[in-house]
Amino acid sequence: MKSFRLKHGEEAVSPVVGVMLMLVVTIIIAAVVSAFAGGLTTAKQAAPSLGMNIAIANSGEPLHSYIRFDVVSASTPVPTNTLKIVTSWSNATGVNGGNITEMGLNSPNCVDTYGGYSADIHQAPLGTGTGISGPQAVFGSFNGNQWFGNYTLEPGTSMQESPEWSYDSSSLYTYSNEPAGDSDGMQAILGGNWYSLRPGDIVHVSIIQTTTGETLLDKDVVVTPS
Repeated sequence: MKSFRLKHGEEAVSPVVGVMLMLVVTIIIAAVVSAFAGGLTTAKQAAPSLGMNIAIANSGEPLHSYIRFDVVSASTPVPTNTLKIVTSWSNATGVNGGNITEMGLNSPNCVDTYGGYSADIHQAPLGTGTGISGPQAVFGSFNGNQWFGNYTLEPGTSMQESPEWSYDSSSLYTYSNEPAGDSDGMQAILGGNWYSLRPGDIVHVSIIQTTTGETLLDKDVVVTPS
C-alpha cells in the first residue's frame, strides 16, 4: 500500500489564506467606516453662504456717520452667536485701526456713560428687521433681543451703529467724547480711532463663522461722506 505524505509547507496554506482574508475584510470595513465618518464631518461643518451690502460713512460729525450691514442673501438663517466680525484699515496718512466683534468678547462692547448715565449699553452691532424676535427699538435703549449674538442673519436683517452724538461743532472729525473705558458703536466695530477714517479710505471687513472657521464674507468697503 502506498502512503501519501504532505510536501514541506503544505500544512500552512489554509491558515495563511484565512489570515489574508481576515486582513482584507478588516481593511474594507475600515475604509467604509472612514468614508462614512468623513461624510458626516463634511455635512456637519458645511458653512452657509451669506451676501451683504456694507456701508461706512464718516461725514465729519456724528449725526450722519454710521456703519450698516444689510443682508441680501443667506442660504440658511445664520445665528450671530456663531459669528465674529473682523475689521482692519489704514487711512491715507498711515493711521491703522480695526477691531473684532464677537458675542462674549468685551461684552457689552458698547458702553456709553457719557453725561453720568448709562442709557446706551449693548453688544454692537444692533439688529433690526427680519431675524430679530420680539419688539424692536429704533433709538434710545435697545432691547436685548437686538444685541449682536441674540438674533439671526437672513434676507431683510440689518445691523447698524452710529457714533456718540455731539452738538459741539469743534468735534468735527474728532468726536470721540467717550470717557476712558467707554466705547460707542462705531468704536466697537472699527476701533477707538475710527474717526481718523476719511471718505475714500478702505475698510476690510470679514465675517467668520466660529463653529466652522469658514469666512462667510470678505470684502473691502470704501468710506463715503454720508
